[in-house]
Amino acid sequence: MAFEKICTLDDVWEGDMEMFATSDGTDVLVIYAQGGELKAFQSMCPHQEFELIEGTLEDNVLTCRAHLWQFDVRDGCGINPSDCNLAIYPTKIEGDEVYVDIDGIEPFKSHT
Repeated sequence: MAFEKICTLDDVWEGDMEMFATSDGTDVLVIYAQGGELKAFQSMCPHQEFELIEGTLEDNVLTCRAHLWQFDVRDGCGINPSDCNLAIYPTKIEGDEVYVDIDGIEPFKSHT
């Protein structure tokens, strides 16, 4: 696994999300779930590849602005529709630095 630093804990507050780029230019959406943990997801909605950072995050539900697809940010599972998912990148925290590993993980696509 090739973890790389993507941000610090000061960059993403609980209940918030931010998008960061890895060294190879892959955009990663980092979300700190309300009352939960920090996770890294694919940055594009699997529906029609709109940037999820432009959506809304409320009560651990991420809603894409384009067609209102919704995802549970605790596990990346689709809520509406329920048969979709977001790819989750392995994440680790060392001190206040956040590392992700994107190797071998492809973003989901579902052009429904």
